[in-house]
Amino acid sequence: MSDSRSARKVVTVLCLSVALTACSGDSSAQLPGREPEAPAQRVAQATQQVPTTPATPSSVVHGLPDFAPLVESAGPAVVNVGVVQKLPTPSEGPGGMSPNDPFYDFFRRFGIPSPDFGQRGGTPQPAQGAGSGFIVTPDGYILTNAHVVADADQVTVRLTDRREYPAKVIGSDERTDVAVIKIEATNLPTVKIGDPKKLRPGEWVLAIGSPFGFENSATAGIVSATSRTLPNEGAGSYVPFIQTDVAVNPGNSGGPLFNMQGEVVGINSQIFSRTGGYMGLSFAIPIDVATDVRDQLVKSGRVVRGRIGVTIQDVNAQLAESFGLDRPRGALVSSVQNDSPAQKAGLKPGDVVLGVNDKQIEQFSELSGTVASLRPGSQAKLQIWRNGKPQTVNVVVAELDEKPVETAGKPGPSKSNQAAQLGLAVRPLTPQEREQVETDGVLVVEQASGPAAAAGVRPGDIILGINGKRVKTIEELQAGAKAAGKTVALLIQRDDAQIFVPLRLN
Repeated sequence: MSDSRSARKVVTVLCLSVALTACSGDSSAQLPGREPEAPAQRVAQATQQVPTTPATPSSVVHGLPDFAPLVESAGPAVVNVGVVQKLPTPSEGPGGMSPNDPFYDFFRRFGIPSPDFGQRGGTPQPAQGAGSGFIVTPDGYILTNAHVVADADQVTVRLTDRREYPAKVIGSDERTDVAVIKIEATNLPTVKIGDPKKLRPGEWVLAIGSPFGFENSATAGIVSATSRTLPNEGAGSYVPFIQTDVAVNPGNSGGPLFNMQGEVVGINSQIFSRTGGYMGLSFAIPIDVATDVRDQLVKSGRVVRGRIGVTIQDVNAQLAESFGLDRPRGALVSSVQNDSPAQKAGLKPGDVVLGVNDKQIEQFSELSGTVASLRPGSQAKLQIWRNGKPQTVNVVVAELDEKPVETAGKPGPSKSNQAAQLGLAVRPLTPQEREQVETDGVLVVEQASGPAAAAGVRPGDIILGINGKRVKTIEELQAGAKAAGKTVALLIQRDDAQIFVPLRLN
């Protein structure tokens, strides 16, 4: 009997010990007046017994990297870039962006507007900004962001030893947000260039810059993702951004992102923020993209890009099913420009580009940057998916035209015919309407309901095809819907763009 009571006491003590142990991690956070334990401290305690392999030039202390050697060796090559800009017009905000721009607060660049920006005593004052940069050659070539030196009247570079030099803007490229500036000096410290293609999500990276003017501030974090496309870039992006959780703020713009080997793998460029400050999402331009831009700007003062003349979109699960792909991948061609290299090579809407010159295209955004890096006049071998099987198309790359495309007019509604299975009410366009909107489509949407409405089809869209086949009559549209499986890929023209819209049928 006494043995039984003793056993129960032991069990009770053990259970109490387990309960206290389970609560101990959070107990400090609940006590008033007691500082919660920092996440880094908890990680250090949890990992101090885990064997690690030291990285060069960094070492490891208690399972976490020691960045001090890296900052000491690479820091002198990081500079502060001060800018005095041209006088702003009354309708412009900092950097020339209108405050009414939807991305004015959503994706804010890292320049620091001076408190004197705007009016003082009725007199317009020039904007002053600060950013970061890093030295890439001993004779004074420096990489930074294009938006840091945009509209600059004066650029001043300050080194870590407090020397200051006036800088000349050699050139800038707005599409990649890369600029090259030059100071007259010799025997300058330089950074080492790394390979961003070797970056893996989860590995440590370090940023050095001048947030809010605090020069040579170091912040660390991990790579969150690679080859990231931003909402304000879309399919036209020429930069596969590196996403990190490194704390970067206004003034870090143009500064380097280092890997643990002390090599620059990116240029800090943008943050995702609803407040203008750091919120845990920062984006860097891969250094190989920036190096290519730098070489062209130094050599010729301009950047030349390739183009093939297609509009592309993402391949989601429904579109992949519609086209018979094993999984979502590649870039779906939604339109082909007239007299373009793609049209001459026989590329068609509905083709899915899976590779360029043996480089696989997983995300649709990768295609723009890959083609842009090709030299005009060269031949590109495109691996495509067409009619349920792989094919190869050879395209002669042309030079990218920077001229904007004008927007066409919109058609008006009239008497409708039904394509009930899709949830569409459509009618034929008149010859005058087709000429006005410059389309080879025949059917225009008057009403959308059911699957079409759920997929985002709306009145005014012009139906061009279904599941890769062109349609010109109601009967062809209905036949295409009946022949499809559970998912239909509808090719539509909306304003001046052609896109595939996947419809999930009931």
